[in-house]
Amino acid sequence: MRSEDVWCCVMEKLGLGPEILLHENPELIYARLTGFGQTGTYAKSAGHDINYLALSGVLSRLGRKDENPYAPLNLLADFAGGGVLCTMGIIMALYERTRSSKGQVIDASMVEGTAYLSSFLWKSGILGIWNRPRGENLLDSGAPFYETYKTADGKFMAVGSIEPQFYEQLIKGLGLDSSKLPSQFSISDWPEMKKLFADVFSQKTQAEWCRIFDGTDACVTPVLSIEDAASHLHNKERGSFIKNDQEEISPRPSPLLSRTPATPSLRRDPYIGEHTEEILLEYGFTKEEIAKLHSDKVIEISYPKAKL
Repeated sequence: MRSEDVWCCVMEKLGLGPEILLHENPELIYARLTGFGQTGTYAKSAGHDINYLALSGVLSRLGRKDENPYAPLNLLADFAGGGVLCTMGIIMALYERTRSSKGQVIDASMVEGTAYLSSFLWKSGILGIWNRPRGENLLDSGAPFYETYKTADGKFMAVGSIEPQFYEQLIKGLGLDSSKLPSQFSISDWPEMKKLFADVFSQKTQAEWCRIFDGTDACVTPVLSIEDAASHLHNKERGSFIKNDQEEISPRPSPLLSRTPATPSLRRDPYIGEHTEEILLEYGFTKEEIAKLHSDKVIEISYPKAKL
C-alpha cells in the first residue's frame, strides 16, 4: 500500500468517504491525493515517488549522459506534483464554491501532477530547446555554463551563466580570455569546455571563488550543505531559517505575505500520533472507541518519551 493512500483508507474505514460526506454537506471540498489516481490500470497498485516519476515520463529526462536516470530524492512527485498541486486543486475548488455554493471531489494524481508541473519538457522539446539525449541539453548538465564544479577544498560551485552578458562575467571571473574560447553555444565544444572549467575551478577553494563571484552577475554561487545554508549571510539577513525550542533548524514558511505573514511555531514537531487521542477526545470519541480504532490500525497513537 502506498503511504499517501493511508489517509483515504482511514477515511473509508471510518465510514467517511466522499459520497457520504458530500451527501451530509454538499459544500464540502474532499481531496483525494494518491500516486496513480483514482482510476486506471495502476489505481490500486503500490508505488513511491520514483515510480510516479517513471510513469509520468519525467524520470527519463533526469540524469547525466551515459548514466541511469535518477530521481531527485522524493521531492518532485510526492511534494511538488502531489502535495503542492493538490493544494492548488483545493484552492480552485474553494474559489469555484464561492460561485456555485457546491463542493466537489479532487482526484490528485502524483503521476499527472508531476507531468503537468514539467510541461516545460514537452513545450521546450517542440521548440528545440530540449531535443537532445539526456545529459546533452542546456539545463541537464550538458552545457558547461550550467553545471556544478568541484573546488580545491572538496566543495562545489553552481554555475548558471546562460545569458551572454552573464557568461562573459563567468569567463572573466575564471581568468580566461573569451577571444580564445569557442562560441558559448557551440554544442560540439561543450565537453571540452566542461573539462577546462572543471580544471580552473579545482584550483581555488569555495570561499576563494565566492570572493571572486559575489557581487557579480555571473550567476555563480556556492553549493551549500544543509548545515551551512542557515548560516549563509544572505539567508541570515532574510531570516530564511528558524530554530525551534530544541535548537533544530528548519526553513521558515514561504512565500512571505506583506499583510498577513506567517508566524511560525518555535515548538518541536509533534511525533506521529502524539496528539491523536487528545484530538479525538475533543471531538467526542470515547476512550473505548479510540482504543478500538487503534487496535484496528485505523489510527496511530504515540506518546513522547522523557529525555533523562
